[in-house]
Amino acid sequence: MDCVTQMHRARKGEITPEMRRVAEREELAAETIREEVAAGRLVIPANVNHLAKRLDPMAIGKVARVKINANIGNSAVTSDIDGELDKLHHAVHYGADTVMDLSTGGDIDAIRQAIIDASPVPIGTVPIYQAVQEVGKVEDLTADDLLGMVEHQAQQGVDYVTVHCGIKRAYVGLALGRVTGIVSRGGSLHAYWMTQHNEENPFYTHFDKILEIAARYDVTLSLGDALRPGSVADASDKAQFAELETLGELTERAWAKDVQVMIEGPGHIPMDQIEMNVRKQKQICHEAPFYTLGPLVTDIAPGYDHITSAIGAAMIGWYGADMLCYVTRKEHLGLPNAEEVREGVIAYKIAAHAADIARGRKGARNRDDALSRARYAFDWNEQFRLSLDPERARELHDESLPAEYFKSAEFCAMCGPKFCSMHLTREIERNLGVREPQTRREPVGAD
Repeated sequence: MDCVTQMHRARKGEITPEMRRVAEREELAAETIREEVAAGRLVIPANVNHLAKRLDPMAIGKVARVKINANIGNSAVTSDIDGELDKLHHAVHYGADTVMDLSTGGDIDAIRQAIIDASPVPIGTVPIYQAVQEVGKVEDLTADDLLGMVEHQAQQGVDYVTVHCGIKRAYVGLALGRVTGIVSRGGSLHAYWMTQHNEENPFYTHFDKILEIAARYDVTLSLGDALRPGSVADASDKAQFAELETLGELTERAWAKDVQVMIEGPGHIPMDQIEMNVRKQKQICHEAPFYTLGPLVTDIAPGYDHITSAIGAAMIGWYGADMLCYVTRKEHLGLPNAEEVREGVIAYKIAAHAADIARGRKGARNRDDALSRARYAFDWNEQFRLSLDPERARELHDESLPAEYFKSAEFCAMCGPKFCSMHLTREIERNLGVREPQTRREPVGAD
C-alpha cells in the first residue's frame, strides 16, 4: 500500500512543506508540528489532489488554535452551484478554517468539484449521502457502493471524510428509547441499513479498506458520531459512549496504518456535562483531535441556535475541543442562506477565540487589547478594522452617526457627549496629567 499521509512522513522524521506552513500560521516550531502529527494529536487535512490546486494547509489539534468548520451544501429541494459557491465565499471570507459540503441533491459531483476547485481551505464530506442518492434506496446500498464513494470523493480532492464506522448493530437498540432517537443523518442511514439486512455496519467490517483509500490520497478520517445526542435529555447516555469506545479502537487501527484521524463529538450537552465529555473523549481516543457540533446547551430556541450552540462551543473549546462545527440560526428549521452562513461563522469565531484566550494561547489576547486601546482612544476606524466583522461594526455605528466627524468623536449614540464614561475618565486623566494610552495597530488576523 502506498502511503502518502502527513502522519507517515512525520513518523519518518520528515518535515513537509505543509508542516512548515502550519508552523508559520500557528507561530510554532516546525519540529513541534512534526512531533504532534506523528503522535496523532494534530491533523493536517490536505488531500494530495487538493494540494495540487489552491489549498492553504492548516492544522487541527492540541497545539493549534481552536478551529471552526462551516457546513454548506444543497438539499434535494433548494440551492445550486452558484448558491453554494456564494456560501463558500462567505464562509472563507468571514473566517471558516474548513468547510463541509453536505449536499444531498442535484448534481452533487459538480457542486463538490466546484467547491474544491475554489476553496483555499480543507473540504470535508459525508460520502454516504451521495451513495444513497445514487442507488435510490438505503437498503439497496452495498459495501462496494460505500467504499467506492469514499474513493471517488478522495480522487476529487476531498481533504477529510466523515465515516460513521463506530455505530455497530448492537448499539442501535440503545438509541431507540431516546427523546430524539438517532439525529445524525449518516448514523440513521447506517442504522436503517443494519436493521434491514440484519448485518454489521459495512464501514466497521471494511474499515481496513477505508484506511487503504485514506493512505493513498492522504484523506483525514473524521470518525463520525452517529449516536450523538440530539437533545439535552439524551446527552451522555449509553448509546453515545458505546460508540465512543469503538471510535477509540478505530483510532488505534488508523494510526497503525499512519492514517490521520479526528473524532466527532456530541451536538447537545447541558453545560455541566461539557468538561466530562471532553475528558472522556481525550482519554478513550488517546488525545486524537476532537471535532464537535456546537454543542447546544438548551433545546428551546429554534431560530437562535447559533447562540445556544456558541455558548456550548466556547465552553467545549475551553475544555479542550480542537475544532467547532458551526450551527446557524436555521438549524432544525431549514437550509441556511449565505447571510446565515456569515452569521454562524462569526458566532463561532467568537467562541473559538474566547476558548483560545481561556486556554492561554500565546498572543491570543493581542487583538482584544489592541481593540480596547482603540476604543478608549475613540479611534472608531481602528475598532472597525480589528473587529471580526468590520462591515457589520461600521454599519451599526453609522446607523445613528454616519458622518466622518463621528469617527473620532468621544462618544457614540448610546451615551451621547455628556454621559460617556470613557470620555469622562479621559477628562479626569487630562486634568491630572495622566498620559493617555496609545493605540497600537495589530494585524487583523492576529488572533
